[in-house]
Amino acid sequence: MDFLRPVSGPTRDVVAALADWLDAPEEPAPLVVETSGSTGRPKQVQLSRRAVLASVMTSRRRLGASGPWLLALPASYVAGVQVICRSLVAGHAPTLLEEHASFAEAADALGEGDRFVSLVPTQLHRLLDTAEGEEALCTFHTVLLGGGPIDPSLRVRAAKAGVRIVATYGSAETAGGCVYDGLPLDGVGLALGPDGRIRIAGPTLFDGYADDPVLTEQVLVDGWFHTADAGRFDEDGRLVVLGRLDDVVVSGGVNVPTPAVAARLRQHPDVTAAEVLGIPDDEWGMRVVAFVVGDLTLEQARDWVGQVHPRTWAPRSVVALAEMPLLDNGKPDRLRLRSLA
Repeated sequence: MDFLRPVSGPTRDVVAALADWLDAPEEPAPLVVETSGSTGRPKQVQLSRRAVLASVMTSRRRLGASGPWLLALPASYVAGVQVICRSLVAGHAPTLLEEHASFAEAADALGEGDRFVSLVPTQLHRLLDTAEGEEALCTFHTVLLGGGPIDPSLRVRAAKAGVRIVATYGSAETAGGCVYDGLPLDGVGLALGPDGRIRIAGPTLFDGYADDPVLTEQVLVDGWFHTADAGRFDEDGRLVVLGRLDDVVVSGGVNVPTPAVAARLRQHPDVTAAEVLGIPDDEWGMRVVAFVVGDLTLEQARDWVGQVHPRTWAPRSVVALAEMPLLDNGKPDRLRLRSLA
């Protein structure tokens, strides 16, 4: 079977290829999108045109408007693919950030009317740091924010600036974000397994992995995609993503949810970015290591975490970074962090 692979080459060529794929008179071969591979070997995710268009249309209904999109993410990942497709379906070629000198200049190029952009938290944080970036953000109908944990303080900061943020959760396997601000898009099923594993069903699901039929059978069960993430529902019935199931490490006989520790460290006033991983250790089994951009000693980190979590969750090591290593899609490069430990 042939697959469309918009994973390399100039971005304008990717846009043209996706336009042809969307306009094909009959259901075309699946689109293949590669996952980021942030925790291991990237997977080749097959997405039908039906799934992609289902995502486009349900997103538009939830946002309440449509229009041109600014592409500020790599076109090779699902978030970038969806920005292109949403813009094309709305009748507009996407504006490419890479073709402009600044975010503000690219925003101006979109023209009048409702316009949209999808960002990762690091991008939003940096744009809010400048008056020009903040002013440009305010001109968008909606800023979709995904690709990683979103600290409440960042959302509060954006709201104070007058920027409408919608937090998204999803993956390449769900044709991108399918849960907006904790609530599934129309037609999307959302459930939790006995271990808290997030399960998703509905019209946006992928067809399988092009390179791994065994894994496909493991994660696609009875119409449900079994993600690698743990979650819970809050008192309003909204999904709260707790992190990857394999991010709970056993250190000294204690189960430590590293995403919760990282989220606490990001709340420290002297920290601008933080990630926490479990690293194999002879004494602890897994040593909890914090990777921090900011001025924070090990004792300060342990005290800060211990104020709201069990002291046994506190990191045993702190690695100071000048900046957080990121993949092209804005997610932390966890493999690179492990090598630094």
